[in-house]
Amino acid sequence: MSLVRKNVVCPFCGCLCDDIELTVEGDAITKARNSCTIGSTKFLNYGKDRLLRPRMREEGTLTEVRIDRAIMRSAEILAKASYPLLYGWSSTSCEANEVGVELADYLGGVIDNTSSVCHGPTILGVHDVGESTCTLGEVRNRADLIVYWGCNPVHSHPRHMTRYTVTSKGLFRQSRKERTLIVVDVRKTHTAKLADRFIRIEPGRDFELLSALRMLVMDQEIDAKKVAGIPVNKLEDLAELLISCEFGALFFGLGLTMSAGKNRNIDAALSLVRDLNRRTKFVIMPMRGHFNVAGANKVSTWETGYPFAVDFSHGYPTYNPGDASAVDLLSRGECDAALVVASDPVSNFPKAAVRNLLDIPLIVIDPHETPTSMVANVSIPSAFVGIEAVGTAYRMDGVPLMLKKVLEPPKDLLPDTEILRRILKAVRGIRGRM
Repeated sequence: MSLVRKNVVCPFCGCLCDDIELTVEGDAITKARNSCTIGSTKFLNYGKDRLLRPRMREEGTLTEVRIDRAIMRSAEILAKASYPLLYGWSSTSCEANEVGVELADYLGGVIDNTSSVCHGPTILGVHDVGESTCTLGEVRNRADLIVYWGCNPVHSHPRHMTRYTVTSKGLFRQSRKERTLIVVDVRKTHTAKLADRFIRIEPGRDFELLSALRMLVMDQEIDAKKVAGIPVNKLEDLAELLISCEFGALFFGLGLTMSAGKNRNIDAALSLVRDLNRRTKFVIMPMRGHFNVAGANKVSTWETGYPFAVDFSHGYPTYNPGDASAVDLLSRGECDAALVVASDPVSNFPKAAVRNLLDIPLIVIDPHETPTSMVANVSIPSAFVGIEAVGTAYRMDGVPLMLKKVLEPPKDLLPDTEILRRILKAVRGIRGRM
């Protein structure tokens, strides 16, 4: 007997598409309607290559153990650590993030999420300049000009253009003919091929181009023939196009945050949008990747006052990105234990950071079998949030959505939130006896 679950939120990317229809037969999802190819792949294949039993490393060998033993061993490692790192958090629920912050506070360690290696510069730019933004619904209903800068949503966020921007049907903009698409990138991506105007910028020169556009928007002259490889007369046309729209939206990705300039690029982009608002209506928004990376920032902020790289070692939260960020701490070898939740730093971090991560006791909580879980001292599988467990996540525009439970998890698998609560309780018990 099959059951259709409607209005399911997709736990893949920052779009958090909430119109998914899943057909469930027995203990498996057999069909996913409305989701993109990547989202469908996650729903239909979530059970492949996953851990089903907790494991501990004993005398160099990974051995399956009961969940209670794995939790107690994790608590012992964390309770004995003087400066532990708690990292990940962007692919789990806000509720799990809340417990993670409490655990980091109690341990006097550092909690950092994946923003520090993706949109951390965006957050720093917002600290400096502020942002003019809105919800994705407002973009869908009102925007007649869309700019994608340093991102390729056709691949990274496949339904972003159809649900919210160029080909979406809004209240006041109902067809592709009513919208103009501009793409700024170093190469002609699949998104760029769909653009009405493609601006091919020289690598690492985003700040120069953004600054030049700011000058043109403010009616200042540029004493140069080209900026970032683009003739000034073309930039003048582009600036005029930006000014003449009724409602513009600039979306930017890692091509802007992770290239030369980093947060200064974001400063310039935010300032450009601020300047444009003197002439028209314009908003800006980062293309957040993990489905709840925005939620990780928000939970951290409302619990500590800071969005990522929060250090509790002084007895209160301090914030110093570039010093207390996960990569920096690990590269310097300053942490003496690590808890990784819903992330795979061994596959993504620099060599020096990974080497030091492998030299300290490592605990991993993740539904997947990953390179990080394979080298961990303790590996605890968890239920998939949004498939086997409920939870809250924040869309890239800051709108919270409830993730649904559509299937029961395999026997003895717990949600991240419950695992973390049990670890925290055990840590309190151990430290209370120390």
